Amino acid sequence: MAGYGSMLPTQTHSAITFENVRLGFDEGDILRGVSFCVRQRETLILLGETGTGKTLTLKLAAGLLRPDSGSVEVLGHKISELPEEQLLAFRRKIGFVFQEGALFDSIPVADNVAYRLHEDRVASEEIEPRVREVLRFVELEHAIDLLPSELSGGMRRRVSIARALINQPPIVLYDSPTAGLDPLTSQTIITLILRLRDVYGVTALLATHRLQDGFALANFQFDPHSGRVVHNSQNGNAAAAANVARTRFLVYRNGEVYFEGEPEEIANSNDPYLKLFLE
Repeated sequence: MAGYGSMLPTQTHSAITFENVRLGFDEGDILRGVSFCVRQRETLILLGETGTGKTLTLKLAAGLLRPDSGSVEVLGHKISELPEEQLLAFRRKIGFVFQEGALFDSIPVADNVAYRLHEDRVASEEIEPRVREVLRFVELEHAIDLLPSELSGGMRRRVSIARALINQPPIVLYDSPTAGLDPLTSQTIITLILRLRDVYGVTALLATHRLQDGFALANFQFDPHSGRVVHNSQNGNAAAAANVARTRFLVYRNGEVYFEGEPEEIANSNDPYLKLFLE
């Protein structure tokens, strides 16, 4: 997408850092002293059973929630300490793909995707070209005038990705982006995520129940020359292969970090809890 690269960080500093983050509600703590770091261009896969705090982690990273204690730093900003007016500006730097798409049912795809641009009072003559560009990226330009009710589940998910990209964010947060989709449609979504990572250098924090999505992101890359997804081992250019964006796993259990490490560590583990995600 035109202009995307100029907005992305070029160094390999931390993009997201959680330090001893605690968050709870009336029923007690959900996150209990969580600490981790996501480096620029890296993809961190959040795994864990329902209720372990994966979606809450994404909302904390987006500045939609504040921790009860600890700190959250994103793109060099301690967002856990920012006043609300500064948080509003910060959130425009983050793309968020919600599990169910969270589209407005009463307005067409074009206005759903352009929602942030309308909020920012972008000139009307600039809006349509930008909307068409991101819809072209997710291969849905033909659906620009349709209502969400006229789309399949996979198409709605792709519209949600297009909306997340409209401000060309350096970080995108994905909440179970393939949940409820058939295998072929899931692969389409994973290909889009790979393309964003490998062509535009987008950093990702992705919550999922599907370990296979994480393995796909770890073992495959999008080759811009051929325009297709290839296995990392198929890349004959040693320098390019060495530059493959890193994918790691963070596994929650009972609101705490139970495991943090490489994909092969999970694949080869005999740990009963980690093996749950391999079934």
